[in-house]
This record gives sequence, structure tokens and C-alpha cells, in this order.
Amino acid sequence: MNYQWYPGHMTKAKRMMQENIKLIDLLIELVDARIPLASRNPDIDVLGQGKSRIVLLNKSDLADPSWNRQWMNYFQAKGIHVLEINAKTGLGIKAIHNLVREACAEKLERDRKRGIVNRPVRAMVVGIPNVGKSTFINAFAGKACTKTGNKPGVTKGKQWIRLDKTLELLDTPGILWPRFEDQRTGMLLAFIGSINDEIVVKEELACDLLECLRTIAPASVEGRYGIVWKETSAEMLEEIARCRGCIQKGDVLDLKKAADLFTDDFRSGRLGRITLERVEQENEG
Repeated sequence: MNYQWYPGHMTKAKRMMQENIKLIDLLIELVDARIPLASRNPDIDVLGQGKSRIVLLNKSDLADPSWNRQWMNYFQAKGIHVLEINAKTGLGIKAIHNLVREACAEKLERDRKRGIVNRPVRAMVVGIPNVGKSTFINAFAGKACTKTGNKPGVTKGKQWIRLDKTLELLDTPGILWPRFEDQRTGMLLAFIGSINDEIVVKEELACDLLECLRTIAPASVEGRYGIVWKETSAEMLEEIARCRGCIQKGDVLDLKKAADLFTDDFRSGRLGRITLERVEQENEG
């Protein structure tokens, strides 16, 4: 299956971000802790040149704790301020103010020397679809400032949110990039729901995810469904359909229903805390 999704509104959103970048002191980039590299839009690096940067490993509760630490070390080694958070529960949110001050220390010092006081840091919150930007902003602000949803494309336009006298946030729509150089990147994005489910074949998506988990977390799948690994991922999906009672009239397996169930089990963490990208894979690349 070819994984690709770049609807027209993303071009408009990217243009809006380019127009507003001159107003910004800091880029706060949310990534999915399960795929910390695949969930980074390379266009953001170009957009954010010369700006202070923070990377937030969101949905860290769904990722393997040991790999969360390794990815923290990875970004820190590159000189990027990074924090492990869970926007839904509020984990790590209180530490972000201090991280903002660290990331913008030079800017704050320049303001102080120029006698500029009480000018807030202006930060643009960026990330791919369905990575949790709106949930993060609502948690950070302590109130519902933005719409949230468990599907990509909820945020449609820009929105300024004033947190306090020291910090203002610009919320932006989630955007991908026009072409994935590596189809594995698109596949990983589809696994976590950052590509619209309506344009993918769910049975194929589930089989690709099963094949990925075969090497990374086989025991998680076996334990969840009480089955043992079969020779092919298609046979595994059939086993999941049987054990979960996904049966149509005439005792025909409902593989679409099984695929939806399995994919949702992964996305929601019911298979356990699983990280799909490993630091050594990046080093090899």
C-alpha cells in the first residue's frame, strides 16, 4: 500500500505559518513518542531556522519508558531542548515554563539589556496531524482554548492563546509534507492515525503493523489475544478475528472489523507501551 496524504488545506496552513514565523521567538514542536523521527515534519526545520526550539515527546505513556529516555538523550545531544509529556494527564506540563526560559535565555537577556520588560515570549506550537497539539495547549493553559479530537485535521486555522504575561502561544493546524521520501515514514504515520484512516485499506494497515510488531513486541500481541504467531501477518489477522468474534453471516471472518479493533488496540496502548522507532535505526540512516 502506498502511504501518502497531503490535502489542500495543508498548503494553506504551511503558508500561514511562513507568514507568521517572523512574529515568533520559539518553536514548540510536538512529536509522538512512539515514532519520534517519523512524526517530525522536515519542513519545520527549514521554517524554524534561527529560532529557539523545544521538542515535546507527547503520548509518552504509550511508548516504552526505556526508549523514551534514549530519545531524550538523542535530542539533547543535538542541542535541542526536550521534554517527555502526556498532554492528556498533564505529565510534564508544569516543567515547560522553565524549559521555555532555558530555550529563550539569550532572547530574554537581550530584552533585559535593552530595558525591555514584560514582553512575552511568543511561541508557535507545531506538529503533524493527531499528535496532540490542541490537547497540549488546553492542558498548558489550564482551560479549553482549542478544539480537540482523536483524528487528524481538527485544528483548521491559527489561534493566539495568551497563557500569562510571560508567554503567548500560536496554535497551528497539523501539517504533513508533500512527499514521503521513505514509505516506511508514511506507514508509521498511518499506524498512529496521523494519516486519514479513510484513505487507507485498514486490513493492509493492520497486516503491516503486525509485521512491524512481529520483531519489536511479539509477546504484546500474543498476550493480548491469547494466540501464537503464524507464518504470515494475514494469518495473524485471521486469528485475531476468530478470537475476538469478528464473524459475519455464514461464518465468514470480518477482517475489516478485526483490523479496526487491532489498530485501535495499538493506538490506545492496550497492547502495552511500544516504541516503533529506535535510536540505532536513525544512526544507521
